[in-house]
Amino acid sequence: MTDEFYLRRCIELAKKAAGNTYPNPLVGSVIVHNGKIIGEGYHEKAGEPHAEINAINSVKDSSLLPESTIYVSLEPCSHFGKTPPCALKLKEIGFKTVVIGTLDSHEKVNGKGKQILEDAGIKVVSGVLEKECRDLNKRFFTFHQKKRPYIILKWAQSEDGFMDKNFQPYPISNVIVNQYTHQLRADEHAILVGTQTALRDNPSLSVRNVSGKNPIRILIDFDLKVPSDFNIYNSEAETFIFNSKKEVAEENIKFIRISKENFLQDLMHRLYGMQIQSVIVEGGGFTIQQFISQNLWDEAFVITNENLFLKSGTTAPEISALPFSTEHFRSNVVKHYLNHAV
Repeated sequence: MTDEFYLRRCIELAKKAAGNTYPNPLVGSVIVHNGKIIGEGYHEKAGEPHAEINAINSVKDSSLLPESTIYVSLEPCSHFGKTPPCALKLKEIGFKTVVIGTLDSHEKVNGKGKQILEDAGIKVVSGVLEKECRDLNKRFFTFHQKKRPYIILKWAQSEDGFMDKNFQPYPISNVIVNQYTHQLRADEHAILVGTQTALRDNPSLSVRNVSGKNPIRILIDFDLKVPSDFNIYNSEAETFIFNSKKEVAEENIKFIRISKENFLQDLMHRLYGMQIQSVIVEGGGFTIQQFISQNLWDEAFVITNENLFLKSGTTAPEISALPFSTEHFRSNVVKHYLNHAV
């Protein structure tokens, strides 16, 4: 078996905790002795043991550890947080080799864990399946490197490029795609819409049709036009109302004052300060187009109903990138875009 084989297993393990490790990254670890996996683990929840520790604890014969290789998808931590540094534990055991998928760009780690191991005379190999390991924690890396949340755009449109019919809500996605898009919601930290979408659709922005936590709701409503009895104000999720009128907290609702000038950059700064690692932007067309125009997005999912022609309504946003992938769900086509220019 190759290093790549064991790192792929690390990634598989890490994904088991998707949605449960915030604010920590997803990490998996595998321990191999004489070509045989003797231990596995992953970081299951923030505040609990990290992947390496869970893998070590799963090994039945600990005397094998010093002659083993430990694989980990992300550089072992080197600082004291809610748990002790993993790098020191690996040093204490004296593993023969440590294979790392990708270094941790977090300022508290960023090569320090690897240095601790190398200084202890342990052989360290890094950068194995680096792209895949970084993609596993794209939200975490974007948040810490770019000082903003990871931004995902999502909208549905007719074949002739409209998001509604005569500016009134109209069903575009089929049942299969609805389930697909609710999983997208469940995977993200927060969900954002603008005033017109909230007024027109009265969405609850909750997760339905799949299991998962409701994301934090974000409403951009400068003039507070959305009535307080609308669904976005219900108790289903924590909600941030960015506006130009007031700043006050009321139970699960927090009003946050923000200027209309350069509001997207200010919004990113505020969300970063609030530790929001990812946002899925679901509307409307004007709001999404602003993110596109300022090149402030990382991924986009565009759903097109090929059999639907609405003829008039809200014009869908325009994205100039080529799709990374295309999936067909009966009459619906989902194109997935990646922004390589950010």
